[in-house]
Amino acid sequence: MNSVTLEGKKGLVVGIANANSIAYGCAKVFRRLGAELAITYRGAKSEPYVRPLAGELASPIIMPCDVREPGQLEAVFERVRREWGRLDFLLHSIEFASKEDLHSRVVDCSQAGFALAMDVSCHSFIRMAKLAEPLMTEGGCLLTLTFYGSEKVVEHYSLMGPVKAALESVVRYMAAELAPKGIRVHALSPGPVKTRAASGIDCFDEILEQSAARAPIHHLVGLEDIGAVAA
Repeated sequence: MNSVTLEGKKGLVVGIANANSIAYGCAKVFRRLGAELAITYRGAKSEPYVRPLAGELASPIIMPCDVREPGQLEAVFERVRREWGRLDFLLHSIEFASKEDLHSRVVDCSQAGFALAMDVSCHSFIRMAKLAEPLMTEGGCLLTLTFYGSEKVVEHYSLMGPVKAALESVVRYMAAELAPKGIRVHALSPGPVKTRAASGIDCFDEILEQSAARAPIHHLVGLEDIGAVAA
């Protein structure tokens, strides 16, 4: 990690909800390595938690970004364009499924619930990539987060398994499409981490315990461990 530098790089981090967010752990490492960061928060409820963290990161850009709200995502990228004129990397760390659909069988998932989960958790990454592409004039990197439940059945992960599988496929296709421009696209799969989003999954503490027991080192990665890999 010490050999890596992000000095002079400009990055956009989407998905910080609080100090326990994977996105925040990554942002801390990005900043420590010299990157200048733009930070978003989902809405008024999360702003009081995110704004102080953005201050710690000395972020010159902090804006609301609810991908379900028309125009907000575009406004973020327009601000990046105006202030920086370019973007070197992007971290997409957002996912959502309604509790009703997340706690039910995939067979019982509603059409509207499936569409919402796919839009927020998967298609939003496509939209971000499209907006980032013209700003990555010298190449760049697009990062998102996935989970093992995309490949194998993980009890209680339910709807998010198929959604993350779709996200991983999107990563592969966009990586091929954007490679000629020097833009890399990656999905990180760090294993279960206790975040606000994960708290909505039934029996998540049990998933954490089982994962730690199966890991060769018998403990799970920390937020900044994930950030070190992302960097």
